[in-house]
Amino acid sequence: MLTGLPDFPWDSLAPHRATAAAHPGGIVDLSVGTPVDPTPDVIRRALADASNAPGYPTTWGTAVLREAVAGWFARRRSVPGLDPDGVLPTIGSKELVAWLPTLLGLGPGDIVGIPPVAYPTYDVGARIARATPQVVDSLTALGPLTAATRPKLLWVNSPSNPTGAVLGVGHLAKVVSWARANDVVVASDECYAELDWTSDEATPSILDPRVCDGSHQGLLAVYSLSKQSNVAGYRAAFVAGDVALVRGLVEVRKHAGMIVPWPVQQAIIAALGDQHHVVEQKARYATRRALLAPALERAGFRIEHSGAGLYLWVTRDEDSAASVAALASRGILVGPGSFYGTAGARHVRVALTATDERIAAAASRL
Repeated sequence: MLTGLPDFPWDSLAPHRATAAAHPGGIVDLSVGTPVDPTPDVIRRALADASNAPGYPTTWGTAVLREAVAGWFARRRSVPGLDPDGVLPTIGSKELVAWLPTLLGLGPGDIVGIPPVAYPTYDVGARIARATPQVVDSLTALGPLTAATRPKLLWVNSPSNPTGAVLGVGHLAKVVSWARANDVVVASDECYAELDWTSDEATPSILDPRVCDGSHQGLLAVYSLSKQSNVAGYRAAFVAGDVALVRGLVEVRKHAGMIVPWPVQQAIIAALGDQHHVVEQKARYATRRALLAPALERAGFRIEHSGAGLYLWVTRDEDSAASVAALASRGILVGPGSFYGTAGARHVRVALTATDERIAAAASRL
């Protein structure tokens, strides 16, 4: 049996959840990023129309699906010319994050670099492969690399979960240059790219030619439709980039039966072909953000980063456990920054994924 995995962090929120639930107005749960708004009709119709699916789907996805992803990258991510052979649908993005080190053949003695404040699954994925997760504060902090100290895989996350920080083109280009000089695969988790609060455009991708000089060698971009399209229940996502790396992932996943269902593949195509629902959903979150952010500031919290994504990364310069308890006493449940690494121990993550009514209730209580 696999051992050495951390406890699932959200289970530890049970006492605070009970406190928040006892509030006379009921709990406002802002601790997780689960979409609450309806799945758009265009996507639901595509799923229903494809529901007669007696045969096995292909692991790699249809040519139409892979071309739809390539077209989306060109339209929304400033990535022209993505080879459809470098696209692979995945069963949500979390499974890809958790299994990527294993699928790449990493194991004992191999290092997986992760951000200092990060989604816990980067760490867990390294542990599942029995590789070593290593926090990378900066590339220079790694110092001179040897065969024993060189990461085989480096995760970047922009926009960041939980902080909402966005890495610009220049920063990403330096990461790619360093990785290629040191033979390191870079996996970029970009799941919140369509929720940039400073622009109508999406945030920069690791596959942007300004970042990678037009070559996707050694690079993988991970994307999910869960947030932009309210399809978290569909488990609809994809990874794209280096054709050779993607082909290797496909071969392993064929053996393992890691296949996105045919109806979901059709839903992905529909979602990527309709930008209108993405704009509508972003506007909903913008309205909730505009109500919640000033309320948190009036309650003594300082908002940091939070330039994109579904969360406000806030601090009151106290231990995150104290902030979680204080907010729970007002019926508001949030996620402690300590879930995301020791560097987040004085922050809390506040999600925008609640109904308008619940967000208004939280603002009123604050």
